[in-house]
Amino acid sequence: MAVRKGIAPTKTNLLKLKDELKFAKLGYELLDQKRTILINELLSLVDQAVLLEEKADKSLDQAYMSLKQASLQVGKLKTLSLSSAVNIQSEIQLNQRKVMGVALPVVNTDFKDFSPYFSPMGSGYWIDRSVEDFKEALQLMGELAEMKISIMRLAGEVKKTIRKVNALEKIAIPELDETVSLVQNRLEEIERESFVLMKMVKKRMEGGLK
Repeated sequence: MAVRKGIAPTKTNLLKLKDELKFAKLGYELLDQKRTILINELLSLVDQAVLLEEKADKSLDQAYMSLKQASLQVGKLKTLSLSSAVNIQSEIQLNQRKVMGVALPVVNTDFKDFSPYFSPMGSGYWIDRSVEDFKEALQLMGELAEMKISIMRLAGEVKKTIRKVNALEKIAIPELDETVSLVQNRLEEIERESFVLMKMVKKRMEGGLK
């Protein structure tokens, strides 16, 4: 294990090293907690994303099926003509929430509907149904985009946090621990040498006085 070189074995340096070690251990504990929270949040989002992706796929399939039925009901040209008359404004609002300092997107999709777009006599059930189905699919796709971006950001932060935790656990803390031990041992050795030296001096002084 590598230890710090060039550190004088003094009580001041020993106190500084002990403070650094204490701070490193506290940092490790906090980062370890952060890692656990981030991993739990990430796994939760992954599970949600799997279900949401299935739901979004089914919603898109349903929307295209409704459009196909509308084309069969009133014809492709009429469906195209009616679709150009649809007046819906969509607005996607982007906000954010934070998990352990990581900014995650929050996507809200709102629709402003200016119906009726056409006479009910010239359309049919599947025309109206396809409009509603595509609105639902767009809403779900916004939620899925939010989920996938959140997963990417959390995964990146988890990776960085794991690197920091490992660096503290396997390098910084053991190095500081060993350096503290070496400095402390050297100080104790110096104290013993000083004690022996003082005894020798005292003995010689006492011998000289006789």
